[in-house]
Amino acid sequence: MEETSKVISGLRRGSSFTILERHQIIQEMLLSNCTRVGIWRKYTGQAEEHGLLLKWMRQLGYPAELTTRRSTFGGNKSLMAKKQPSPKNEEESFEILQLKKRISELENQLKDAEMKAIAFSTMVDIAEKEFNIPIRKKLNTKPLKK
Repeated sequence: MEETSKVISGLRRGSSFTILERHQIIQEMLLSNCTRVGIWRKYTGQAEEHGLLLKWMRQLGYPAELTTRRSTFGGNKSLMAKKQPSPKNEEESFEILQLKKRISELENQLKDAEMKAIAFSTMVDIAEKEFNIPIRKKLNTKPLKK
């Protein structure tokens, strides 16, 4: 079995690679004579990659013509080198992915907070009806003087 890259050490599951490591793996696949299965086996030790490399390529913005079979570009490495994203674009796409993840987390937190607010309001309504006591502060009331 081939050794893994100096930068990417050890065999791992496909989902555990960082964005930058995914870029490196894809670039190695495009610039070498290795097949998708060969690259996948090199970094994960698994015999089948189930299209995950192509999915990464689409997600990371590699041109559609590079996601097709190798025979489409006839092994022309200069063509492949021109179509790869620049390091600046890699950093920007990584930041964009991080921001999208953060937005998703905040949206989930907002949904949770809204559900809690509804639950508390419902509990107060039920308590006011069941025990016949006012719990909510009435508008336009003056604070009590001591």
